[in-house]
Amino acid sequence: MTMQRRDFLRAAGAAAGAAVLPGCATMGGGSAGKVVVVGGGYAGATCAKYLRMWSNGAVDVTLIEPREAFVSCPISNLVIGGSKTIDYVTVPYDNLSRRWGVNVVRDTATGIDVDKRVVTTAGGRNLPYDRLVLAPGIEFMWDAIASYKADPVRATGIVPHAWQAGEQTVLLRRQLESMPDGGVYALSIPVAPYRCPPGPYERACQVAWYFKRAKPKSKVLVLDGNPDVTSKAGLFKKAWNDLYKGIVEYRPNHVLTDVDLATKTAKFETADDVRASVLNVIPPHRAGGIARTAGVITANNRWCEVDFLSYESIRGKGVHVLGDSIQIAPGMPKSGHMANNQAKVAAAAILRQLGGQPPIATPMLTNTCYSFITDKDVVHVASVHQYDAEKKTMLAVPGSGGLSPAMNELEGRFALSWAQNIWADTLG
Repeated sequence: MTMQRRDFLRAAGAAAGAAVLPGCATMGGGSAGKVVVVGGGYAGATCAKYLRMWSNGAVDVTLIEPREAFVSCPISNLVIGGSKTIDYVTVPYDNLSRRWGVNVVRDTATGIDVDKRVVTTAGGRNLPYDRLVLAPGIEFMWDAIASYKADPVRATGIVPHAWQAGEQTVLLRRQLESMPDGGVYALSIPVAPYRCPPGPYERACQVAWYFKRAKPKSKVLVLDGNPDVTSKAGLFKKAWNDLYKGIVEYRPNHVLTDVDLATKTAKFETADDVRASVLNVIPPHRAGGIARTAGVITANNRWCEVDFLSYESIRGKGVHVLGDSIQIAPGMPKSGHMANNQAKVAAAAILRQLGGQPPIATPMLTNTCYSFITDKDVVHVASVHQYDAEKKTMLAVPGSGGLSPAMNELEGRFALSWAQNIWADTLG
Protein backbone atom coordinates (compact mmCIF):
# COMPACT_ATOMS: atom_id res chain seq x y z
CA MET A 1 0.00 0.00 0.00
CA THR A 2 1.39 3.40 -0.94
CA MET A 3 1.93 6.12 1.66
CA GLN A 4 -0.72 8.26 -0.06
CA ARG A 5 -3.36 5.57 0.21
CA ARG A 6 -2.39 4.74 3.80
CA ASP A 7 -2.82 8.41 4.74
CA PHE A 8 -6.20 8.44 3.06
CA LEU A 9 -7.36 5.37 4.95
CA ARG A 10 -6.22 6.89 8.22
CA ALA A 11 -8.32 9.96 7.53
CA ALA A 12 -11.31 7.89 6.44
CA GLY A 13 -11.05 5.58 9.42
CA ALA A 14 -10.82 8.45 11.88
CA ALA A 15 -13.86 10.09 10.35
CA ALA A 16 -15.81 6.84 10.28
CA GLY A 17 -15.05 6.27 13.94
CA ALA A 18 -16.53 9.68 14.64
CA ALA A 19 -19.62 8.68 12.59
CA VAL A 20 -19.11 11.35 9.91
CA LEU A 21 -18.08 11.06 6.30
CA PRO A 22 -14.38 11.55 5.61
CA GLY A 23 -14.97 14.29 3.06
CA CYS A 24 -12.01 13.18 0.95
CA ALA A 25 -11.93 12.72 -2.79
CA THR A 26 -12.05 9.16 -4.08
CA MET A 27 -8.56 7.84 -4.60
CA GLY A 28 -7.43 7.09 -8.14
CA GLY A 29 -4.89 4.54 -9.26
CA GLY A 30 -6.51 1.45 -7.76
CA SER A 31 -7.94 0.19 -4.51
CA ALA A 32 -6.73 1.26 -1.06
CA GLY A 33 -7.56 -2.20 0.23
CA LYS A 34 -9.74 -5.22 -0.47
CA VAL A 35 -12.51 -6.36 1.86
CA VAL A 36 -14.64 -9.44 1.21
CA VAL A 37 -17.93 -9.66 3.08
CA VAL A 38 -19.69 -13.02 3.35
CA GLY A 39 -23.43 -12.74 3.96
CA GLY A 40 -25.88 -10.04 2.91
CA GLY A 41 -28.09 -9.77 5.98
CA TYR A 42 -28.41 -6.82 8.36
CA ALA A 43 -24.75 -7.05 9.37
CA GLY A 44 -23.02 -7.93 6.10
CA ALA A 45 -24.93 -5.59 3.81
CA THR A 46 -24.55 -2.66 6.22
CA CYS A 47 -20.82 -3.26 6.63
CA ALA A 48 -20.29 -3.48 2.87
CA LYS A 49 -22.18 -0.24 2.26
CA TYR A 50 -20.48 1.74 5.01
CA LEU A 51 -17.00 0.58 4.01
CA ARG A 52 -17.62 2.05 0.58
CA MET A 53 -19.37 5.18 1.86
CA TRP A 54 -16.89 6.07 4.60
CA SER A 55 -13.88 5.45 2.35
CA ASN A 56 -15.40 7.48 -0.48
CA GLY A 57 -15.07 4.42 -2.66
CA ALA A 58 -11.36 3.91 -2.02
CA VAL A 59 -11.80 0.44 -0.51
CA ASP A 60 -12.70 -2.38 -2.88
CA VAL A 61 -15.63 -4.29 -1.32
CA THR A 62 -17.05 -7.61 -2.54
CA LEU A 63 -20.23 -9.00 -0.98
CA ILE A 64 -20.87 -12.74 -1.41
CA GLU A 65 -24.55 -13.58 -1.04
CA PRO A 66 -26.50 -16.45 -2.68
CA ARG A 67 -29.96 -14.90 -2.43
CA GLU A 68 -31.47 -12.74 -5.15
CA ALA A 69 -32.80 -10.24 -2.60
CA PHE A 70 -32.67 -9.43 1.09
CA VAL A 71 -35.66 -10.77 3.04
CA SER A 72 -36.04 -9.30 6.52
CA CYS A 73 -36.70 -11.52 9.52
CA PRO A 74 -37.92 -8.50 11.56
CA ILE A 75 -41.51 -7.75 10.42
CA SER A 76 -41.81 -11.19 8.76
CA ASN A 77 -44.12 -12.39 11.55
CA LEU A 78 -46.70 -10.03 10.04
CA VAL A 79 -46.56 -12.14 6.89
CA ILE A 80 -47.36 -15.21 9.00
CA GLY A 81 -50.23 -13.31 10.67
CA GLY A 82 -51.51 -12.19 7.27
CA SER A 83 -51.37 -8.39 7.53
CA LYS A 84 -48.30 -8.11 5.25
CA THR A 85 -47.02 -10.06 2.25
CA ILE A 86 -43.52 -11.43 1.67
CA ASP A 87 -42.92 -8.66 -0.88
CA TYR A 88 -43.22 -6.10 1.91
CA VAL A 89 -40.15 -7.49 3.70
CA THR A 90 -38.12 -8.09 0.53
CA VAL A 91 -35.54 -5.52 -0.60
CA PRO A 92 -33.24 -5.87 -3.65
CA TYR A 93 -29.46 -5.59 -3.42
CA ASP A 94 -29.33 -3.28 -6.45
CA ASN A 95 -28.42 -0.07 -4.60
CA LEU A 96 -25.35 -1.63 -3.00
CA SER A 97 -23.82 -2.05 -6.43
CA ARG A 98 -25.39 0.82 -8.40
CA ARG A 99 -25.15 3.54 -5.76
CA TRP A 100 -22.24 2.44 -3.60
CA GLY A 101 -20.10 0.37 -5.95
CA VAL A 102 -20.16 -2.83 -3.90
CA ASN A 103 -19.28 -5.83 -6.06
CA VAL A 104 -22.26 -8.08 -5.24
CA VAL A 105 -21.45 -11.69 -6.14
CA ARG A 106 -24.42 -14.05 -6.13
CA ASP A 107 -22.64 -17.15 -4.91
CA THR A 108 -21.90 -19.16 -1.78
CA ALA A 109 -18.60 -18.99 0.09
CA THR A 110 -17.32 -22.52 0.59
CA GLY A 111 -13.67 -22.16 1.63
CA ILE A 112 -11.39 -19.71 3.42
CA ASP A 113 -7.61 -19.76 3.50
CA VAL A 114 -6.87 -17.48 6.44
CA ASP A 115 -3.10 -17.61 5.83
CA LYS A 116 -3.29 -16.72 2.13
CA ARG A 117 -6.33 -14.49 2.70
CA VAL A 118 -8.45 -15.97 -0.07
CA VAL A 119 -12.16 -16.90 -0.14
CA THR A 120 -13.31 -19.60 -2.55
CA THR A 121 -16.90 -20.01 -3.69
CA ALA A 122 -19.18 -22.75 -4.97
CA GLY A 123 -19.08 -21.06 -8.36
CA GLY A 124 -15.31 -21.47 -8.61
CA ARG A 125 -14.25 -17.95 -7.71
CA ASN A 126 -11.07 -17.16 -5.74
CA LEU A 127 -11.41 -13.79 -4.02
CA PRO A 128 -8.36 -12.32 -2.26
CA TYR A 129 -8.80 -9.95 0.66
CA ASP A 130 -6.92 -7.72 3.08
CA ARG A 131 -9.76 -7.98 5.59
CA LEU A 132 -12.58 -10.53 5.69
CA VAL A 133 -16.02 -9.93 7.23
CA LEU A 134 -18.13 -12.98 8.07
CA ALA A 135 -21.81 -12.28 8.60
CA PRO A 136 -23.33 -15.67 7.78
CA GLY A 137 -26.23 -15.53 10.22
CA ILE A 138 -27.25 -18.86 11.68
CA GLU A 139 -27.37 -22.51 10.75
CA PHE A 140 -29.62 -25.02 12.47
CA MET A 141 -28.35 -27.84 14.66
CA TRP A 142 -30.19 -30.66 12.91
CA ASP A 143 -28.46 -33.26 15.09
CA ALA A 144 -30.56 -32.04 18.02
CA ILE A 145 -33.73 -33.39 16.35
CA ALA A 146 -33.35 -37.01 15.25
CA SER A 147 -36.03 -36.96 12.55
CA TYR A 148 -34.50 -33.85 10.95
CA LYS A 149 -30.93 -35.15 10.85
CA ALA A 150 -31.26 -37.43 7.80
CA ASP A 151 -33.20 -35.04 5.56
CA PRO A 152 -33.74 -31.54 6.98
CA VAL A 153 -35.13 -30.22 3.68
CA ARG A 154 -37.93 -32.80 3.74
CA ALA A 155 -38.52 -32.27 7.47
CA THR A 156 -38.84 -28.49 7.20
CA GLY A 157 -41.17 -28.91 4.26
CA ILE A 158 -43.56 -30.67 6.64
CA VAL A 159 -42.75 -28.85 9.89
CA PRO A 160 -41.35 -25.42 8.98
CA HIS A 161 -39.09 -23.26 11.13
CA ALA A 162 -39.68 -19.94 9.30
CA TRP A 163 -36.70 -18.58 11.26
CA GLN A 164 -34.85 -17.62 8.08
CA ALA A 165 -37.32 -15.40 6.27
CA GLY A 166 -38.40 -16.27 2.74
CA GLU A 167 -39.85 -19.52 1.42
CA GLN A 168 -40.30 -20.91 4.93
CA THR A 169 -42.30 -17.83 5.96
CA VAL A 170 -44.67 -18.29 3.04
CA LEU A 171 -44.96 -22.04 3.72
CA LEU A 172 -45.97 -21.51 7.34
CA ARG A 173 -48.55 -18.90 6.31
CA ARG A 174 -50.07 -21.31 3.78
CA GLN A 175 -50.26 -24.08 6.36
CA LEU A 176 -52.14 -21.79 8.73
CA GLU A 177 -54.54 -20.77 5.97
CA SER A 178 -55.20 -24.43 5.13
CA MET A 179 -55.71 -25.48 8.74
CA PRO A 180 -59.35 -26.17 9.67
CA ASP A 181 -60.99 -24.01 12.31
CA GLY A 182 -60.64 -25.81 15.62
CA GLY A 183 -57.11 -26.94 14.86
CA VAL A 184 -53.98 -26.40 16.96
CA TYR A 185 -50.90 -24.43 16.00
CA ALA A 186 -47.92 -25.40 18.18
CA LEU A 187 -44.69 -23.39 18.31
CA SER A 188 -41.51 -24.96 19.73
CA ILE A 189 -38.93 -22.46 21.01
CA PRO A 190 -35.29 -23.51 21.59
CA VAL A 191 -33.29 -22.87 24.72
CA ALA A 192 -31.61 -19.44 24.61
CA PRO A 193 -29.48 -18.03 23.11
CA TYR A 194 -31.27 -17.88 19.79
CA ARG A 195 -31.90 -15.32 17.06
CA CYS A 196 -34.34 -12.54 18.10
CA PRO A 197 -35.37 -13.28 21.72
CA PRO A 198 -38.91 -11.79 21.50
CA GLY A 199 -39.56 -13.12 17.99
CA PRO A 200 -41.30 -16.42 18.89
CA TYR A 201 -43.67 -14.72 21.32
CA GLU A 202 -44.52 -12.07 18.72
CA ARG A 203 -45.23 -14.92 16.30
CA ALA A 204 -47.63 -16.50 18.78
CA CYS A 205 -49.46 -13.16 18.99
CA GLN A 206 -49.65 -12.84 15.21
CA VAL A 207 -51.07 -16.32 14.76
CA ALA A 208 -53.54 -15.67 17.59
CA TRP A 209 -54.57 -12.39 15.93
CA TYR A 210 -55.24 -14.30 12.71
CA PHE A 211 -57.17 -17.06 14.48
CA LYS A 212 -59.30 -14.55 16.40
CA ARG A 213 -60.46 -13.05 13.11
CA ALA A 214 -60.55 -16.09 10.80
CA LYS A 215 -60.48 -19.32 12.87
CA PRO A 216 -61.92 -18.48 16.30
CA LYS A 217 -62.13 -22.12 17.47
CA SER A 218 -58.40 -22.67 16.93
CA LYS A 219 -55.65 -22.65 19.56
CA VAL A 220 -52.01 -21.53 19.85
CA LEU A 221 -49.68 -23.60 22.03
CA VAL A 222 -46.35 -21.99 22.92
CA LEU A 223 -43.95 -24.80 23.84
CA ASP A 224 -40.97 -22.98 25.31
CA GLY A 225 -37.67 -24.73 26.01
CA ASN A 226 -36.90 -21.95 28.48
CA PRO A 227 -38.25 -21.68 32.04
CA ASP A 228 -40.01 -18.41 31.20
CA VAL A 229 -40.61 -15.94 28.37
CA THR A 230 -37.14 -14.60 27.52
CA SER A 231 -38.08 -11.02 26.51
CA LYS A 232 -40.90 -8.60 27.40
CA ALA A 233 -42.46 -11.35 29.50
CA GLY A 234 -45.01 -9.19 31.31
CA LEU A 235 -46.21 -7.53 28.13
CA PHE A 236 -46.62 -10.76 26.19
CA LYS A 237 -48.36 -12.54 29.06
CA LYS A 238 -50.75 -9.63 29.51
CA ALA A 239 -51.63 -9.79 25.82
CA TRP A 240 -52.25 -13.53 26.00
CA ASN A 241 -54.40 -13.17 29.11
CA ASP A 242 -56.36 -10.10 27.97
CA LEU A 243 -56.48 -10.04 24.20
CA TYR A 244 -56.04 -13.72 23.36
CA LYS A 245 -57.54 -15.42 26.39
CA GLY A 246 -58.67 -18.92 25.48
CA ILE A 247 -56.59 -18.88 22.29
CA VAL A 248 -52.96 -18.83 23.53
CA GLU A 249 -51.62 -21.32 26.05
CA TYR A 250 -48.04 -20.95 27.28
CA ARG A 251 -46.07 -23.99 28.49
CA PRO A 252 -42.50 -23.47 29.77
CA ASN A 253 -39.72 -26.07 30.17
CA HIS A 254 -40.56 -27.91 26.96
CA VAL A 255 -37.15 -28.86 25.57
CA LEU A 256 -37.73 -30.53 22.20
CA THR A 257 -35.95 -33.82 21.44
CA ASP A 258 -37.70 -35.15 18.33
CA VAL A 259 -40.64 -34.77 15.95
CA ASP A 260 -42.88 -37.46 14.48
CA LEU A 261 -43.21 -35.95 11.03
CA ALA A 262 -46.03 -38.27 9.95
CA THR A 263 -48.33 -37.09 12.74
CA LYS A 264 -46.77 -33.66 13.44
CA THR A 265 -46.12 -34.65 17.03
CA ALA A 266 -43.47 -32.89 19.11
CA LYS A 267 -41.56 -34.90 21.73
CA PHE A 268 -39.83 -33.41 24.77
CA GLU A 269 -37.28 -34.22 27.47
CA THR A 270 -39.68 -34.25 30.39
CA ALA A 271 -43.10 -33.16 29.05
CA ASP A 272 -45.85 -35.08 27.31
CA ASP A 273 -45.96 -35.31 23.51
CA VAL A 274 -47.93 -32.63 21.68
CA ARG A 275 -49.70 -33.28 18.38
CA ALA A 276 -50.65 -30.28 16.27
CA SER A 277 -52.48 -29.43 13.06
CA VAL A 278 -49.64 -27.04 12.22
CA LEU A 279 -46.33 -27.62 13.99
CA ASN A 280 -43.69 -24.87 13.84
CA VAL A 281 -40.32 -25.96 15.23
CA ILE A 282 -37.47 -23.48 15.67
CA PRO A 283 -34.42 -25.73 16.07
CA PRO A 284 -31.46 -24.70 18.21
CA HIS A 285 -28.88 -22.90 16.11
CA ARG A 286 -25.29 -21.76 15.91
CA ALA A 287 -23.00 -19.61 13.78
CA GLY A 288 -23.32 -20.05 10.04
CA GLY A 289 -21.23 -22.90 8.61
CA ILE A 290 -18.60 -20.76 6.87
CA ALA A 291 -17.48 -19.59 10.33
CA ARG A 292 -16.56 -23.19 11.12
CA THR A 293 -14.70 -23.43 7.81
CA ALA A 294 -12.72 -20.34 8.80
CA GLY A 295 -11.93 -21.84 12.21
CA VAL A 296 -13.42 -18.93 14.17
CA ILE A 297 -16.10 -20.78 16.17
CA THR A 298 -14.69 -20.70 19.68
CA ALA A 299 -17.54 -20.68 22.25
CA ASN A 300 -19.43 -23.89 23.10
CA ASN A 301 -18.78 -25.17 19.58
CA ARG A 302 -21.54 -22.76 18.49
CA TRP A 303 -20.52 -19.11 18.47
CA CYS A 304 -17.63 -16.84 17.50
CA GLU A 305 -15.84 -14.80 20.15
CA VAL A 306 -14.68 -11.38 18.98
CA ASP A 307 -12.81 -8.30 20.09
CA PHE A 308 -15.70 -5.87 20.56
CA LEU A 309 -13.54 -2.91 19.52
CA SER A 310 -13.32 -4.22 15.95
CA TYR A 311 -15.32 -7.47 15.82
CA GLU A 312 -12.13 -9.21 14.76
CA SER A 313 -12.14 -12.88 15.71
CA ILE A 314 -10.05 -13.80 18.75
CA ARG A 315 -8.69 -16.69 16.68
CA GLY A 316 -8.65 -15.60 13.02
CA LYS A 317 -6.38 -12.64 12.30
CA GLY A 318 -7.93 -10.30 9.76
CA VAL A 319 -11.33 -12.03 10.07
CA HIS A 320 -14.19 -9.98 11.51
CA VAL A 321 -17.44 -11.67 12.57
CA LEU A 322 -20.77 -9.85 12.88
CA GLY A 323 -24.40 -10.37 13.74
CA ASP A 324 -26.11 -13.51 14.97
CA SER A 325 -22.93 -15.62 14.66
CA ILE A 326 -21.06 -13.99 17.52
CA GLN A 327 -20.87 -14.95 21.19
CA ILE A 328 -22.89 -12.08 22.59
CA ALA A 329 -21.85 -9.74 25.37
CA PRO A 330 -23.98 -9.61 28.55
CA GLY A 331 -27.45 -8.32 27.73
CA MET A 332 -26.71 -8.06 24.01
CA PRO A 333 -29.51 -9.55 21.89
CA LYS A 334 -29.12 -11.30 18.55
CA SER A 335 -31.22 -8.80 16.61
CA GLY A 336 -31.29 -7.02 13.26
CA HIS A 337 -30.82 -3.62 14.88
CA MET A 338 -27.82 -4.84 16.84
CA ALA A 339 -26.29 -6.42 13.74
CA ASN A 340 -26.66 -3.13 11.87
CA ASN A 341 -24.88 -1.28 14.69
CA GLN A 342 -22.09 -3.85 14.96
CA ALA A 343 -21.50 -3.52 11.22
CA LYS A 344 -20.83 0.21 11.50
CA VAL A 345 -18.38 -0.26 14.38
CA ALA A 346 -16.60 -2.94 12.36
CA ALA A 347 -16.53 -0.83 9.19
CA ALA A 348 -14.96 2.06 11.08
CA ALA A 349 -12.41 -0.25 12.71
CA ILE A 350 -11.48 -1.90 9.41
CA LEU A 351 -10.86 1.46 7.75
CA ARG A 352 -8.64 2.50 10.64
CA GLN A 353 -6.78 -0.82 10.58
CA LEU A 354 -6.22 -0.56 6.82
CA GLY A 355 -4.80 2.89 7.51
CA GLY A 356 -2.48 1.64 10.24
CA GLN A 357 -4.49 2.95 13.20
CA PRO A 358 -6.12 1.11 16.10
CA PRO A 359 -9.92 0.93 16.36
CA ILE A 360 -11.83 3.57 18.28
CA ALA A 361 -11.51 2.74 21.99
CA THR A 362 -15.05 3.63 23.10
CA PRO A 363 -17.64 2.10 20.74
CA MET A 364 -21.29 2.37 21.68
CA LEU A 365 -24.24 0.36 20.36
CA THR A 366 -27.98 0.90 20.54
CA ASN A 367 -30.78 -1.60 20.10
CA THR A 368 -34.54 -1.43 19.66
CA CYS A 369 -36.80 -4.44 19.23
CA TYR A 370 -40.44 -3.90 18.29
CA SER A 371 -42.99 -6.67 18.71
CA PHE A 372 -46.44 -6.64 17.09
CA ILE A 373 -49.20 -7.81 19.42
CA THR A 374 -51.89 -7.19 16.79
CA ASP A 375 -51.49 -5.94 13.23
CA LYS A 376 -51.19 -2.38 14.60
CA ASP A 377 -50.46 -2.49 18.35
CA VAL A 378 -46.82 -2.84 19.33
CA VAL A 379 -44.51 -3.03 22.34
CA HIS A 380 -40.79 -2.37 22.35
CA VAL A 381 -37.62 -2.83 24.36
CA ALA A 382 -34.55 -0.63 23.89
CA SER A 383 -31.01 -0.58 25.27
CA VAL A 384 -27.64 1.18 24.96
CA HIS A 385 -24.34 -0.70 25.23
CA GLN A 386 -20.91 0.81 25.95
CA TYR A 387 -17.48 -0.83 25.75
CA ASP A 388 -15.90 -1.54 29.14
CA ALA A 389 -12.12 -1.43 28.77
CA GLU A 390 -11.46 -3.26 32.04
CA LYS A 391 -13.79 -6.17 31.26
CA LYS A 392 -13.11 -5.99 27.49
CA THR A 393 -16.75 -6.41 26.60
CA MET A 394 -19.88 -4.41 25.88
CA LEU A 395 -22.08 -3.65 28.88
CA ALA A 396 -25.56 -2.17 29.03
CA VAL A 397 -25.46 1.44 30.20
CA PRO A 398 -27.35 1.66 33.52
CA GLY A 399 -30.66 3.47 33.18
CA SER A 400 -30.43 3.67 29.39
CA GLY A 401 -32.99 1.03 28.51
CA GLY A 402 -36.68 1.38 27.84
CA LEU A 403 -39.74 -0.84 27.83
CA SER A 404 -43.28 -0.07 26.71
CA PRO A 405 -45.76 0.35 29.57
CA ALA A 406 -48.42 -1.25 27.36
CA MET A 407 -49.10 -2.06 23.73
CA ASN A 408 -50.22 0.88 21.63
CA GLU A 409 -50.91 1.85 18.03
CA LEU A 410 -48.43 4.75 17.98
CA GLU A 411 -45.56 2.33 18.49
CA GLY A 412 -46.97 0.31 15.62
CA ARG A 413 -46.40 3.28 13.34
CA PHE A 414 -42.94 3.72 14.83
CA ALA A 415 -42.16 0.05 14.18
CA LEU A 416 -43.05 0.21 10.49
CA SER A 417 -41.06 3.44 10.14
CA TRP A 418 -38.13 1.75 11.89
CA ALA A 419 -38.29 -1.07 9.35
CA GLN A 420 -38.34 1.25 6.35
CA ASN A 421 -35.50 3.33 7.79
CA ILE A 422 -33.21 0.42 8.69
CA TRP A 423 -33.79 -1.23 5.29
CA ALA A 424 -32.83 2.06 3.64
CA ASP A 425 -29.81 2.40 5.93
CA THR A 426 -28.70 -1.15 5.20
CA LEU A 427 -29.43 -1.37 1.48
CA GLY A 428 -30.48 2.06 0.18
